[in-house]
Amino acid sequence: MARKASGRGGEQVVTMKEVAKEAGVSIKTVSNVVNDYQFVSDATRNKVNAAIEKLGYVINVSARNLRTGSTGIIALVVPDLQMPYFAQLSSLVIEEAKKLGLRVIVEPTLYSRDGEIEALHGSQQAMLDGVIYSPLELGQEDVEQLNVDYPLVLVGERMFTDQVDHVATENVEGAKRATSYLLQTGCKRIAVLGVHPGEQVGSAGLRFRGYREALDEAGVPFDERLVAPTGKWHRIDGVNAMNEMLDTGVIPDGVVALNDMLASGAMHAIQMRGLRIPEDVSVIGFDNSDDSQYLSPALTTISPGLDAVARMSVKVLKDRIDGVAPFDVPEGKSVFRKVSSKLVVRQSTKPLNIATMV
Repeated sequence: MARKASGRGGEQVVTMKEVAKEAGVSIKTVSNVVNDYQFVSDATRNKVNAAIEKLGYVINVSARNLRTGSTGIIALVVPDLQMPYFAQLSSLVIEEAKKLGLRVIVEPTLYSRDGEIEALHGSQQAMLDGVIYSPLELGQEDVEQLNVDYPLVLVGERMFTDQVDHVATENVEGAKRATSYLLQTGCKRIAVLGVHPGEQVGSAGLRFRGYREALDEAGVPFDERLVAPTGKWHRIDGVNAMNEMLDTGVIPDGVVALNDMLASGAMHAIQMRGLRIPEDVSVIGFDNSDDSQYLSPALTTISPGLDAVARMSVKVLKDRIDGVAPFDVPEGKSVFRKVSSKLVVRQSTKPLNIATMV
Protein backbone atom coordinates (compact mmCIF):
# COMPACT_ATOMS: atom_id res chain seq x y z
CA MET A 1 0.00 0.00 0.00
CA ALA A 2 1.21 3.55 -0.77
CA ARG A 3 -0.14 7.07 -0.43
CA LYS A 4 -1.10 9.73 -2.95
CA ALA A 5 -0.96 13.18 -1.35
CA SER A 6 -4.02 15.42 -1.64
CA GLY A 7 -2.82 18.38 0.41
CA ARG A 8 -2.35 18.98 4.09
CA GLY A 9 -5.94 18.06 4.82
CA GLY A 10 -5.45 14.39 4.20
CA GLU A 11 -4.20 11.57 1.99
CA GLN A 12 -5.76 9.18 -0.50
CA VAL A 13 -4.69 5.56 -0.51
CA VAL A 14 -3.38 4.11 -3.76
CA THR A 15 -2.94 0.34 -3.80
CA MET A 16 -0.70 -1.89 -5.85
CA LYS A 17 -3.86 -3.43 -7.25
CA GLU A 18 -4.79 -0.10 -8.83
CA VAL A 19 -1.32 0.28 -10.33
CA ALA A 20 -1.46 -3.29 -11.68
CA LYS A 21 -4.87 -2.66 -13.26
CA GLU A 22 -3.69 0.57 -14.88
CA ALA A 23 -0.56 -1.10 -16.27
CA GLY A 24 -2.33 -4.29 -17.31
CA VAL A 25 -0.01 -6.52 -15.28
CA SER A 26 -0.21 -8.62 -12.12
CA ILE A 27 0.25 -7.25 -8.61
CA LYS A 28 3.34 -9.42 -8.29
CA THR A 29 4.85 -7.72 -11.34
CA VAL A 30 4.24 -4.28 -9.80
CA SER A 31 5.98 -5.48 -6.63
CA ASN A 32 8.89 -6.75 -8.72
CA VAL A 33 9.26 -3.35 -10.39
CA VAL A 34 8.97 -1.45 -7.11
CA ASN A 35 11.68 -3.64 -5.59
CA ASP A 36 13.94 -3.40 -8.67
CA TYR A 37 13.97 -7.14 -9.37
CA GLN A 38 16.34 -7.79 -12.25
CA PHE A 39 14.23 -10.27 -14.21
CA VAL A 40 11.52 -7.73 -15.20
CA SER A 41 11.67 -6.76 -18.89
CA ASP A 42 12.26 -3.12 -19.86
CA ALA A 43 8.87 -2.92 -21.60
CA THR A 44 7.02 -4.17 -18.52
CA ARG A 45 9.04 -1.94 -16.21
CA ASN A 46 8.19 1.10 -18.37
CA LYS A 47 4.45 0.28 -18.29
CA VAL A 48 4.45 -0.07 -14.54
CA ASN A 49 6.46 3.10 -13.98
CA ALA A 50 4.06 5.01 -16.25
CA ALA A 51 1.10 3.77 -14.18
CA ILE A 52 2.89 4.70 -10.95
CA GLU A 53 3.48 8.23 -12.22
CA LYS A 54 -0.09 8.61 -13.50
CA LEU A 55 -1.72 7.46 -10.26
CA GLY A 56 0.74 9.22 -7.99
CA TYR A 57 1.83 6.01 -6.31
CA VAL A 58 4.51 6.86 -3.74
CA ILE A 59 6.86 4.09 -2.69
CA ASN A 60 7.73 3.72 0.97
CA VAL A 61 11.36 4.60 0.38
CA SER A 62 12.64 3.93 3.88
CA ALA A 63 11.12 0.46 3.95
CA ARG A 64 12.35 -0.36 0.47
CA ASN A 65 15.84 0.86 1.21
CA LEU A 66 16.03 -1.41 4.20
CA ARG A 67 14.82 -4.36 2.12
CA THR A 68 17.03 -3.71 -0.90
CA GLY A 69 19.86 -3.17 1.52
CA SER A 70 19.09 -6.69 2.79
CA THR A 71 18.70 -6.49 6.54
CA GLY A 72 19.05 -10.26 6.64
CA ILE A 73 15.91 -10.51 8.78
CA ILE A 74 12.68 -12.26 7.81
CA ALA A 75 9.50 -12.92 9.77
CA LEU A 76 7.55 -16.12 10.26
CA VAL A 77 3.92 -15.36 11.15
CA VAL A 78 2.01 -18.25 12.79
CA PRO A 79 -1.18 -18.48 14.89
CA ASP A 80 0.16 -20.12 18.05
CA LEU A 81 3.57 -21.32 19.21
CA GLN A 82 1.95 -23.60 21.80
CA MET A 83 0.69 -25.82 18.99
CA PRO A 84 3.35 -28.46 18.22
CA TYR A 85 2.81 -28.07 14.46
CA PHE A 86 3.70 -24.37 14.50
CA ALA A 87 6.46 -24.78 17.07
CA GLN A 88 8.07 -27.44 14.89
CA LEU A 89 7.58 -25.37 11.73
CA SER A 90 9.23 -22.39 13.44
CA SER A 91 12.23 -24.44 14.49
CA LEU A 92 12.68 -25.82 10.97
CA VAL A 93 12.30 -22.41 9.31
CA ILE A 94 14.90 -20.92 11.66
CA GLU A 95 17.27 -23.79 10.83
CA GLU A 96 16.79 -23.42 7.05
CA ALA A 97 17.06 -19.62 7.19
CA LYS A 98 20.33 -19.82 9.12
CA LYS A 99 21.84 -21.88 6.29
CA LEU A 100 21.12 -18.99 3.93
CA GLY A 101 22.41 -16.29 6.27
CA LEU A 102 18.98 -15.09 7.41
CA ARG A 103 17.65 -14.41 10.89
CA VAL A 104 14.01 -15.11 11.75
CA ILE A 105 11.58 -13.18 13.91
CA VAL A 106 8.66 -15.44 14.85
CA GLU A 107 5.40 -13.57 15.37
CA PRO A 108 2.44 -15.47 16.88
CA THR A 109 -0.90 -13.82 16.06
CA LEU A 110 -2.81 -15.71 18.80
CA TYR A 111 -5.86 -16.52 16.66
CA SER A 112 -6.51 -12.82 16.06
CA ARG A 113 -7.75 -11.50 12.72
CA ASP A 114 -6.41 -8.07 13.62
CA GLY A 115 -3.09 -9.63 14.53
CA GLU A 116 -2.84 -11.37 11.16
CA ILE A 117 -3.59 -8.11 9.33
CA GLU A 118 -1.12 -6.16 11.48
CA ALA A 119 1.56 -8.73 10.68
CA LEU A 120 1.10 -7.94 6.98
CA HIS A 121 0.73 -4.17 7.10
CA GLY A 122 2.31 -3.00 10.36
CA SER A 123 5.27 -0.64 10.66
CA GLN A 124 7.58 -3.53 11.57
CA GLN A 125 7.72 -4.45 7.89
CA ALA A 126 10.33 -1.71 7.39
CA MET A 127 12.82 -3.90 9.27
CA LEU A 128 12.19 -7.07 7.25
CA ASP A 129 13.42 -8.48 3.96
CA GLY A 130 10.32 -10.67 3.64
CA VAL A 131 7.66 -12.73 5.41
CA ILE A 132 6.59 -16.38 5.56
CA TYR A 133 2.92 -16.24 6.46
CA SER A 134 0.60 -18.89 7.88
CA PRO A 135 -2.86 -17.37 8.50
CA LEU A 136 -5.71 -19.01 10.35
CA GLU A 137 -8.34 -16.32 10.88
CA LEU A 138 -8.24 -14.71 7.42
CA GLY A 139 -10.33 -16.37 4.73
CA GLN A 140 -10.67 -16.43 0.97
CA GLU A 141 -12.55 -13.13 1.08
CA ASP A 142 -9.43 -11.50 2.53
CA VAL A 143 -7.11 -12.27 -0.38
CA GLU A 144 -6.57 -8.55 -1.07
CA GLN A 145 -4.83 -8.28 2.31
CA LEU A 146 -1.95 -10.16 0.67
CA ASN A 147 -1.30 -7.28 -1.75
CA VAL A 148 1.95 -6.12 -0.17
CA ASP A 149 5.09 -4.57 -1.63
CA TYR A 150 7.62 -6.97 -0.11
CA PRO A 151 8.42 -10.67 -0.70
CA LEU A 152 5.72 -12.84 0.85
CA VAL A 153 5.35 -16.63 0.91
CA LEU A 154 2.07 -18.19 2.02
CA VAL A 155 2.32 -21.49 3.92
CA GLY A 156 -0.49 -24.02 4.34
CA GLU A 157 -3.72 -24.64 2.47
CA ARG A 158 -5.62 -21.42 2.97
CA MET A 159 -6.36 -18.30 0.89
CA PHE A 160 -5.67 -19.63 -2.59
CA THR A 161 -4.48 -16.96 -5.02
CA ASP A 162 -2.17 -16.88 -8.01
CA GLN A 163 -0.78 -13.51 -6.89
CA VAL A 164 1.34 -14.82 -3.99
CA ASP A 165 3.99 -17.54 -3.73
CA HIS A 166 2.47 -20.50 -1.89
CA VAL A 167 3.87 -23.68 -0.33
CA ALA A 168 0.92 -25.94 0.48
CA THR A 169 0.44 -29.18 2.40
CA GLU A 170 -1.71 -32.20 1.53
CA ASN A 171 -4.60 -31.71 3.93
CA VAL A 172 -7.26 -33.41 1.82
CA GLU A 173 -4.99 -36.21 0.65
CA GLY A 174 -3.53 -36.77 4.12
CA ALA A 175 -6.88 -37.09 5.89
CA LYS A 176 -8.14 -39.33 3.11
CA ARG A 177 -5.07 -41.54 3.54
CA ALA A 178 -5.65 -41.73 7.31
CA THR A 179 -9.33 -42.65 6.97
CA SER A 180 -8.64 -45.20 4.23
CA TYR A 181 -6.04 -46.88 6.41
CA LEU A 182 -8.51 -47.30 9.27
CA LEU A 183 -11.04 -48.76 6.84
CA GLN A 184 -8.43 -51.20 5.55
CA THR A 185 -7.72 -52.40 9.10
CA GLY A 186 -11.38 -53.29 9.52
CA CYS A 187 -12.83 -50.18 11.18
CA LYS A 188 -16.46 -49.56 10.22
CA ARG A 189 -17.54 -46.70 12.51
CA ILE A 190 -14.90 -44.01 12.13
CA ALA A 191 -15.31 -40.77 14.03
CA VAL A 192 -13.68 -37.48 13.01
CA LEU A 193 -12.59 -34.96 15.67
CA GLY A 194 -11.88 -31.28 15.17
CA VAL A 195 -14.30 -30.29 12.41
CA HIS A 196 -15.15 -26.60 11.96
CA PRO A 197 -18.74 -26.60 10.65
CA GLY A 198 -19.13 -24.68 7.40
CA GLU A 199 -15.39 -24.24 6.79
CA GLN A 200 -14.34 -24.94 3.22
CA VAL A 201 -10.84 -23.48 2.83
CA GLY A 202 -8.66 -24.13 5.85
CA SER A 203 -7.07 -27.19 7.44
CA ALA A 204 -10.25 -28.32 9.23
CA GLY A 205 -12.45 -28.02 6.15
CA LEU A 206 -9.94 -29.67 3.86
CA ARG A 207 -9.16 -32.54 6.21
CA PHE A 208 -12.87 -33.15 6.76
CA ARG A 209 -13.26 -33.30 2.99
CA GLY A 210 -10.57 -35.97 2.82
CA TYR A 211 -12.38 -37.97 5.51
CA ARG A 212 -15.63 -37.79 3.53
CA GLU A 213 -13.94 -38.74 0.27
CA ALA A 214 -12.42 -41.87 1.82
CA LEU A 215 -15.81 -42.98 3.16
CA ASP A 216 -17.49 -42.32 -0.18
CA GLU A 217 -14.93 -44.26 -2.16
CA ALA A 218 -15.21 -47.20 0.22
CA GLY A 219 -19.01 -47.15 0.05
CA VAL A 220 -19.31 -46.47 3.80
CA PRO A 221 -22.37 -44.34 4.70
CA PHE A 222 -21.62 -40.99 6.33
CA ASP A 223 -22.96 -40.77 9.91
CA GLU A 224 -23.35 -37.28 11.38
CA ARG A 225 -23.21 -38.77 14.89
CA LEU A 226 -19.55 -39.60 14.30
CA VAL A 227 -18.60 -35.96 13.62
CA ALA A 228 -17.18 -34.05 16.61
CA PRO A 229 -16.68 -30.30 16.05
CA THR A 230 -14.21 -28.36 18.18
CA GLY A 231 -13.41 -24.66 18.34
CA LYS A 232 -9.66 -25.16 18.69
CA TRP A 233 -7.29 -28.10 18.33
CA HIS A 234 -5.71 -28.34 21.77
CA ARG A 235 -5.53 -31.52 23.86
CA ILE A 236 -8.46 -30.50 26.09
CA ASP A 237 -10.61 -30.04 23.00
CA GLY A 238 -9.92 -33.64 22.04
CA VAL A 239 -10.78 -34.83 25.55
CA ASN A 240 -14.07 -32.91 25.60
CA ALA A 241 -15.12 -33.86 22.06
CA MET A 242 -14.45 -37.55 22.64
CA ASN A 243 -16.24 -37.56 25.99
CA GLU A 244 -19.27 -35.83 24.50
CA MET A 245 -19.50 -38.45 21.78
CA LEU A 246 -19.12 -41.36 24.19
CA ASP A 247 -21.71 -39.81 26.52
CA THR A 248 -24.30 -40.07 23.73
CA GLY A 249 -23.72 -43.81 23.53
CA VAL A 250 -21.91 -43.61 20.19
CA ILE A 251 -18.76 -45.72 20.41
CA PRO A 252 -16.60 -45.60 17.29
CA ASP A 253 -14.11 -48.31 16.44
CA GLY A 254 -11.79 -45.78 14.81
CA VAL A 255 -11.00 -42.08 15.27
CA VAL A 256 -9.46 -39.66 12.79
CA ALA A 257 -8.31 -36.64 14.79
CA LEU A 258 -7.50 -33.60 12.67
CA ASN A 259 -4.27 -33.00 14.55
CA ASP A 260 -2.07 -34.88 17.02
CA MET A 261 -3.11 -32.84 20.06
CA LEU A 262 -6.76 -33.72 19.46
CA ALA A 263 -5.70 -37.35 19.04
CA SER A 264 -3.81 -37.25 22.34
CA GLY A 265 -6.86 -35.88 24.14
CA ALA A 266 -9.13 -38.43 22.48
CA MET A 267 -6.84 -41.27 23.55
CA HIS A 268 -6.97 -40.08 27.16
CA ALA A 269 -10.77 -39.95 27.12
CA ILE A 270 -11.04 -43.38 25.51
CA GLN A 271 -8.69 -45.01 28.00
CA MET A 272 -10.42 -43.37 30.97
CA ARG A 273 -13.62 -45.15 29.86
CA GLY A 274 -11.87 -48.50 30.11
CA LEU A 275 -11.62 -48.94 26.34
CA ARG A 276 -8.42 -50.29 24.82
CA ILE A 277 -6.37 -48.73 22.01
CA PRO A 278 -6.25 -50.14 19.38
CA GLU A 279 -8.16 -53.31 20.32
CA ASP A 280 -11.46 -51.46 20.89
CA VAL A 281 -10.77 -48.10 19.22
CA SER A 282 -8.01 -47.25 16.76
CA VAL A 283 -6.79 -43.63 16.79
CA ILE A 284 -4.91 -41.76 14.10
CA GLY A 285 -3.66 -38.17 14.20
CA PHE A 286 -2.29 -35.59 11.81
CA ASP A 287 1.00 -33.57 11.84
CA ASN A 288 3.49 -36.18 13.16
CA SER A 289 4.41 -33.90 16.05
CA ASP A 290 7.51 -34.74 18.07
CA ASP A 291 5.40 -35.96 21.00
CA SER A 292 3.27 -38.36 18.94
CA GLN A 293 5.77 -41.23 19.08
CA TYR A 294 5.99 -40.99 22.88
CA LEU A 295 2.29 -41.39 23.63
CA SER A 296 1.09 -44.69 25.04
CA PRO A 297 0.45 -46.37 22.71
CA ALA A 298 2.55 -44.45 20.18
CA LEU A 299 0.31 -42.53 17.78
CA THR A 300 -0.21 -43.42 14.14
CA THR A 301 -0.29 -40.11 12.29
CA ILE A 302 0.05 -38.27 9.00
CA SER A 303 3.37 -36.52 8.42
CA PRO A 304 2.77 -33.37 6.34
CA GLY A 305 6.44 -33.03 5.38
CA LEU A 306 7.20 -29.98 7.50
CA ASP A 307 10.92 -30.20 6.78
CA ALA A 308 10.19 -29.81 3.06
CA VAL A 309 7.69 -27.01 3.75
CA ALA A 310 10.32 -25.08 5.72
CA ARG A 311 13.08 -25.69 3.21
CA MET A 312 10.97 -24.73 0.19
CA SER A 313 9.33 -21.65 1.74
CA VAL A 314 12.68 -20.23 2.89
CA LYS A 315 14.24 -20.89 -0.51
CA VAL A 316 11.41 -19.18 -2.39
CA LEU A 317 11.52 -16.18 -0.06
CA LYS A 318 15.31 -15.85 -0.33
CA ASP A 319 15.11 -16.02 -4.13
CA ARG A 320 12.51 -13.24 -4.16
CA ILE A 321 14.64 -11.13 -1.83
CA ASP A 322 17.61 -11.61 -4.15
CA GLY A 323 15.56 -10.80 -7.26
CA VAL A 324 15.81 -14.34 -8.62
CA ALA A 325 12.84 -16.20 -10.11
CA PRO A 326 12.25 -19.24 -7.82
CA PHE A 327 12.07 -22.57 -9.65
CA ASP A 328 12.47 -20.60 -12.90
CA VAL A 329 8.84 -19.40 -12.82
CA PRO A 330 7.99 -16.98 -15.67
CA GLU A 331 7.97 -13.24 -15.07
CA GLY A 332 4.90 -12.10 -13.14
CA LYS A 333 3.97 -15.64 -12.08
CA SER A 334 3.90 -16.94 -8.54
CA VAL A 335 5.20 -20.23 -7.21
CA PHE A 336 2.78 -22.94 -6.12
CA ARG A 337 4.20 -26.14 -4.67
CA LYS A 338 2.39 -28.83 -2.67
CA VAL A 339 4.46 -30.97 -0.32
CA SER A 340 3.59 -34.66 -0.18
CA SER A 341 2.32 -36.21 3.05
CA LYS A 342 2.84 -39.76 4.29
CA LEU A 343 1.30 -42.14 6.79
CA VAL A 344 3.44 -43.02 9.82
CA VAL A 345 2.10 -46.24 11.33
CA ARG A 346 2.62 -46.85 15.03
CA GLN A 347 0.79 -48.74 17.79
CA SER A 348 -2.48 -46.78 18.13
CA THR A 349 -3.98 -48.52 15.09
CA LYS A 350 -4.44 -52.16 14.21
CA PRO A 351 -2.05 -53.67 11.66
CA LEU A 352 -3.40 -54.21 8.18
CA ASN A 353 -3.46 -58.00 8.48
CA ILE A 354 -6.17 -57.72 11.17
CA ALA A 355 -8.61 -56.76 8.40
CA THR A 356 -8.49 -60.27 6.97
CA MET A 357 -9.39 -61.75 10.35
CA VAL A 358 -12.61 -59.80 11.13
